[in-house]
Amino acid sequence: MAERKPVFVMDEDVERTKGKDAQSNNIEAAKAVGETIKTTLGPSGMDKMLVNSTGNVIVTNDGSTILGEMDIDHPAAKMIVEVSETQDEEVGDGTTTAVLLTSKLLSKAEDMLDQDIHPTIIAEGYREAEEKSMEILDEMKQDITIADDKEILRNVAKTAMTGKGVIGDKDILAKTAVDAVTYVTKETEDGYNAKLDNIKMETKTGANISDTQLIEGMVIDKDKPHPEMPDKIENTKIAVLDTEIEVGETETDAEVTIDSPGQRQKFLEREEKQLKEKVEKINETGANVVFCEEAIDDVAQQYLVNKGIHALKRVDESDINKIAKATGASVVSNINELTEDDLGEAETVREEALAGDKVTYIEGCKELKALTVLLRGGTEQLVEEAERTLDDAIDVVATAINDGDTIAGGGAPEAELSLKLRDYAATIGGREQIAIEAFADALESIPLTLAENAGLDPMDTLVNLKKQHEEDNQNAGIDGYEEKITDMTEKGVLEPIKIKKQAMKSATEATEMVLRIDDVLSSKTTE
Repeated sequence: MAERKPVFVMDEDVERTKGKDAQSNNIEAAKAVGETIKTTLGPSGMDKMLVNSTGNVIVTNDGSTILGEMDIDHPAAKMIVEVSETQDEEVGDGTTTAVLLTSKLLSKAEDMLDQDIHPTIIAEGYREAEEKSMEILDEMKQDITIADDKEILRNVAKTAMTGKGVIGDKDILAKTAVDAVTYVTKETEDGYNAKLDNIKMETKTGANISDTQLIEGMVIDKDKPHPEMPDKIENTKIAVLDTEIEVGETETDAEVTIDSPGQRQKFLEREEKQLKEKVEKINETGANVVFCEEAIDDVAQQYLVNKGIHALKRVDESDINKIAKATGASVVSNINELTEDDLGEAETVREEALAGDKVTYIEGCKELKALTVLLRGGTEQLVEEAERTLDDAIDVVATAINDGDTIAGGGAPEAELSLKLRDYAATIGGREQIAIEAFADALESIPLTLAENAGLDPMDTLVNLKKQHEEDNQNAGIDGYEEKITDMTEKGVLEPIKIKKQAMKSATEATEMVLRIDDVLSSKTTE
């Protein structure tokens, strides 16, 4: 009988980790991510300094920002980072909670794997615990309405700012967030709907955060390219272009040879004629303001001046789209196709000095209630952190308005869920009961971390917190400022319930995904 030759399915450079080794490796990576941002949780959380390859420095304790800036290679760790990204996209806050919960769920799963509990059983138990948690959270929620609960909304905004570097200005930023969101909120048949796309954030250094303003309209950080253009236009007709106002390039590569001054003059006259025709076309539509995403030729600028047209060039694409939406304009790519129907309207477009620079204000927009938050700060790093903080606050206030409910913070929901999940687990039996109890243990990691970061004894604090919940004080949580357990609703520490639900949902799904991996194949070389 002929000797069988070995069959090689994979390249010999492929590194392979199987079974429990693969699971353990992935879990350790996830736990490392959790440990990285653990100290940022809560009002006493610490900041991280992030320095990129170009030397740019970011100081923040925002979990999403920290993980987004880190150079993470491990595939399982990247999955945990995606949990943070999803949490940030869906609700704008709770990223650290989501990552910590994922890390702890996997840590507890590792203990169960050592007891020879199959990953499928663990995943099923976790899913069941998550579903039960959603039911319990719905029983704990507090309904709100935008018309009557402005103070509650400000507390929601302040809670989102907890532990941030600009916490000293939380009252100003909280009011700014609530005023901004309520301005762009409409009442519908199904409730309220906050349209955050209608809010534009503009930052300027050179003043204090207390100088932050809300401007009804849009502020574009650009000034007119020609000094003789009008500073102010009223009853505006606005053309929005995503093309340049320059001489068009030929479709084929061509070389123009000029042998005499006369030929050069004719060439220049032909270019000027093309530019003049473009400006004439804009003027014929009735436009008296032009916002252009690309360049505007110097000669074209003079023709615009002659027609009394105010213009901006090289406006960011995002601003171009916002201007079009706010004024009712159509974004036009070919000037020859521009018509009166493409124009937008606003009451006023004006240029004004701000912090030593010239900016453009668009006020009285036709189509929607556009709003600009003009955020001020003494330094670039301070204003960047204030922008991240205010952005989170705006997101959570909008979530609270859209969903119409809040829940206590400070670890209160996690403590209540942990208590009730243990009671629920006792009714299940079997190995799934162990997984549900492990889920309850993982939830306790949130108040434990809050206590630890506040300088309290974690275990003593948790024992006292659990006692409060056993006595039916479901809103009892950890006050990191006064370092004690108190009723968090009375302290005004409130969050949209969606933050908690999304964190548990994302953490459970990511944990299940990691647990189901028992074989990791990675190439050592790249071509």
